[in-house]
Amino acid sequence: MVIQTGKMAWSAVCANKMRTFLTMLGIIIGVAALIILVSIADGAGNSVSSQISQMGSNYLSVQISDNKENPLKLTEFMALFAEDEFAQTSPIGRTSVTGKSGYTDSSVNIYGTSGGYFDIMGMELYAGRTLKRTDLENCSYVIVISYDTAVEMFGRADVAGESLSLDGKSFLVIGVLSEDSASFSSTMMVRNGDDSSETVVLEGYIPYSTLSKLADNVLEIKQFYVSSADESSMDFAERKLQEILLARFENDEDAFSIQNQSEVLEAMEGVNDTMSMMLGGIAAISLVVGGIGIMNIMLVSVTERTKEIGIRKAIGAGKGSIMLQFLLEAVIVSLSGCVTGILFSFITLKVIGNVMESAMSVSMNIRVALLSVIFSGLIGIVFGLYPANKAANKKPIDALRYSG
Repeated sequence: MVIQTGKMAWSAVCANKMRTFLTMLGIIIGVAALIILVSIADGAGNSVSSQISQMGSNYLSVQISDNKENPLKLTEFMALFAEDEFAQTSPIGRTSVTGKSGYTDSSVNIYGTSGGYFDIMGMELYAGRTLKRTDLENCSYVIVISYDTAVEMFGRADVAGESLSLDGKSFLVIGVLSEDSASFSSTMMVRNGDDSSETVVLEGYIPYSTLSKLADNVLEIKQFYVSSADESSMDFAERKLQEILLARFENDEDAFSIQNQSEVLEAMEGVNDTMSMMLGGIAAISLVVGGIGIMNIMLVSVTERTKEIGIRKAIGAGKGSIMLQFLLEAVIVSLSGCVTGILFSFITLKVIGNVMESAMSVSMNIRVALLSVIFSGLIGIVFGLYPANKAANKKPIDALRYSG
């Protein structure tokens, strides 16, 4: 009986293909919008989270806003944070200079730091070595450059031992970072019309003490990084760091700020989840609109097929059989639209993934696709109940007398 009712429902759906397709269109658009928007949001969020994770999650970033008229110098810094709770500590300062090698010159972002910075940020070397403590103590004119800087300034990557001029001062290149160890700002995409070109931001890392001689704005330490021995001791390291800073800056909590990188990562993941839910909610509204379209067309169908309902009831069809047939029609239309929407979103996401391959990875969120199937089925049932019930409650005599 159920199988026969299902066959009749399928025949009714296929009887008017154009009307069925237009009814399905609301569900198709809703499902496709839901899956595509959530998948893109997930891809963008995962890309940012991955970049943050690559920089490491077991370090603390400190920003000093009020030095209490007692600037923190490099020698004091190295003595102040020589604690067992900290695996590495490193000051950071930045300036921009003009780099020159042979006939090539360009603007270079120079960071004053220490050897611990590379370990904290998880940077790897392509060639040479990083900064040593003796480089800081001697104010050595040495530099570690990024892979792109080496290629741009020298035409090749293996340039350890070469000399690079920064604002007229000669620096010995002691190391070259690997291609994957560039910072966030190392590459920017500049689009002009239909053409896309890549502008490389050149970077180099020199001893903090040397940077203090080159730039007047780096005479004191205003920002530095601290890493813990492992991620499980981050909270303890943060408390210890706060104790040291409070003692140094007259117990003024507003004189500095500590940012836990692991908390930043957790916050970013929370933002990603919120964005996905928000976009999913907005897209789900179009699914509800599609459900209203199904209810509307099913009510029209019930009216058009009044005489058919009367004949079926006259030959013995029960109220449950009539109701089941029209309910199945609504569910078939809804689920067919859902499947079509999933296929459309799969193809669309493949195209987007190929276009944005270098920027982020985009793939279909299977969990959202499964939820779309369940939600579409529920929409078919909820918005099909009223028309089905209306059809089932028609009286056989009135239905047979109906002339349309």
